[in-house]
Amino acid sequence: MEFAGVITTPGVAYLTRTGGFAAGIMISASHNPFEDNGIKVFARTGYKLPDSEEDDIESEIFRILPGLTAPLAPALAETYSRRPYLDFLLSTISTLLTGHRVVLDCGNGSASALAPELFREAGADVTSISDSPDGRNINLNCGALHLEGLRSKVLETGADAGVAFDGDADRALLVAPSGRIVDGDAIMLIAARRLQADGHLPGNTVVSTVMSNLGLEKALDRLGISMLRTAVGDKYVLEEMLRRNAPLGGEQSGHIIFKEYSTTGDGMLTALKVLETSVREGATLDELAADLKVLPQLLVNVRVKERKPLADMPRVSDEIHACEADLNGSGRVLVRFSGTEPLLRVMVEGEEQSHIEALAGRIVGAIRAELG
Repeated sequence: MEFAGVITTPGVAYLTRTGGFAAGIMISASHNPFEDNGIKVFARTGYKLPDSEEDDIESEIFRILPGLTAPLAPALAETYSRRPYLDFLLSTISTLLTGHRVVLDCGNGSASALAPELFREAGADVTSISDSPDGRNINLNCGALHLEGLRSKVLETGADAGVAFDGDADRALLVAPSGRIVDGDAIMLIAARRLQADGHLPGNTVVSTVMSNLGLEKALDRLGISMLRTAVGDKYVLEEMLRRNAPLGGEQSGHIIFKEYSTTGDGMLTALKVLETSVREGATLDELAADLKVLPQLLVNVRVKERKPLADMPRVSDEIHACEADLNGSGRVLVRFSGTEPLLRVMVEGEEQSHIEALAGRIVGAIRAELG
């Protein structure tokens, strides 16, 4: 299997599933700096492993590490062409992007070797930036978490769209011609409406996470589409999609899963499907996302020294309940620990920015008083 900027995380999942391999492993910093490199493991089906199996593998790694006195013998890895994966992606669209001007921010990651070729073959007029990975510049002031450069390039060139991938290309965010950011919530609305119109949204159900804006839920409701929420993580979104037989799910951050085609979020697939919709409907991304009225949403990260359950912090729990009562159904409060960093994340959503800032401040104050 090819890694290190040649195959994306979704590409590993696809090739594992279709190539008859026992497993797939992706070395990835995801959306983080290169220092945060870790591994993702896929079963032979192309699905991510359940939490319990990941915990068992992690425990076994830490069990054997102290006893190692010599480097492990290098394992033989079969090299697999990326061509089948590109052909698969092209097969998911029936309308080419002929004449569409697209700027691609490859995040100096694994999309660098694939995305420009893919979108040119799909008929687009491509300008690519941040497409020269050197092993250390992945996600560095570029890609899906740093959209300023892409936005400027779209406005400068008058492009029809901009697409930003994260380092392992399992997520994508788009930029409309006006410079508007088209995030995962807007993408899910665009995709759900298209699937519904084509008769490919059985049950009229979309799965998202607790982080998706209430505006998305209301926009989908106007279309007669219900939205189910899960914990943060595309793995949990997929699990719920499989339980509910829902064809579409994703995260505000840009992980979007089209179950008909993929077992994981795939940034290049996501961008292809959204841009195909733009071409088919003769509508700009601004027009396609116009009916998403985003409610103000504030996210505050509080650095903590310990992961103390919220139930064991009565002052924080009481403040959360008080803020929820204050919102009276017109917004949401979500407080959760980060899965990868020593942070407690406080998200408050409501109709007025000043109101949610005040509520978030109350909760953050309670956290700092409780944890120091």
